[in-house]
Amino acid sequence: MAAQFEIRCTHPDAKYARQAADYAFRVADQLEQKLSRFIENSDISRINHLSAGEHAIVSYETMQCLRLARFMHAETGGAFDVATGKGLESLDLVPGEFLVCAHANGVHLDMGAIGKGYAVDRMAEVLEDWEVEQALISAGYSSVLSLEPPSGSEDWPLTISMPGKGANATLANVAGRQRALGASGIRKPDHILDPRTGKPVRLRQAAWVSAPRRVLADIGRPAEVGSSPAAVADALSTAFMIVPPVEIKKYCCRHPGLEAWILQPHLIHFVNR
Repeated sequence: MAAQFEIRCTHPDAKYARQAADYAFRVADQLEQKLSRFIENSDISRINHLSAGEHAIVSYETMQCLRLARFMHAETGGAFDVATGKGLESLDLVPGEFLVCAHANGVHLDMGAIGKGYAVDRMAEVLEDWEVEQALISAGYSSVLSLEPPSGSEDWPLTISMPGKGANATLANVAGRQRALGASGIRKPDHILDPRTGKPVRLRQAAWVSAPRRVLADIGRPAEVGSSPAAVADALSTAFMIVPPVEIKKYCCRHPGLEAWILQPHLIHFVNR
C-alpha cells in the first residue's frame, strides 16, 4: 500500500500496549500481502491476470474490501473507482464462496484508494479487542482513525495542511475522537484519474473528508462488510477530487456530521452539513 502505518496509544501497561500494536501491525502486513497489486501472488494481482471466463478464490478480507469498493463506486455515482482499466463491472463477486469471476479481459484493479483505510479499520478492531482504546492510527497521514483520546485530553489534535507546505500551512484543525479523516491529492502527477473520462485530475489539488465513525459506518452499512469508517472516508476523499462542490455539499447535507474540504489553485472550499 506504499504507506507507513503508525499507532499512537496510551495504556497503563506499556508492554501490553506494544504487544497489541505489534499484532495490529501484523494484520496490516497480512492485508498488504492480499490487497497490493505490486505483490505477484496477492489476491489483487491474481484477479488482474484473469482472462474472460476465469476465476480466482480470494481471502475473506479481499472479498469484503471488493464489496465495499463496489458499493462506494455506486454510492458516488462512479466518481470512486478502484479500476485503472476494466474494473469491477467486469467481475462477478460470489461472497459465500470467496470467488471472483471475470467476464472480460483486461481487468486491472488498484486498491490503494481504499485499502489503507480498510487496514486502519481492521487495526482499530485489534486494539479495541485488546482493550487498548486510547489510540490514534494512521496510514501515510492520509488515512487516520482516532479512538478515545489520552486521559486528560478531550481529543487527538489533527490538522489539515496545504500539501507539501508543512505544519506552517494549516488549513483547518479537526478534533479527533471516535472520528476518521481521509485525504486525497495530486502530489504525484496524474496520480488520480476521473473514471468517467479517463483523464487525469489537474484542477483540484486535494480533498479531505472527516466525520464521526458512526456516520461513516452508516454510509458503508449497505455494503454489509462490517464497520469500515476509515475506508469509507478514503473512498469519499478520492471521489471528492472529482465531484463538483455543489454535489459535495448536497452529499454532506444527506449525512449530518460529514465535513469536506477541497483545495483548488488559490481557493479552498469548506463544505459541512
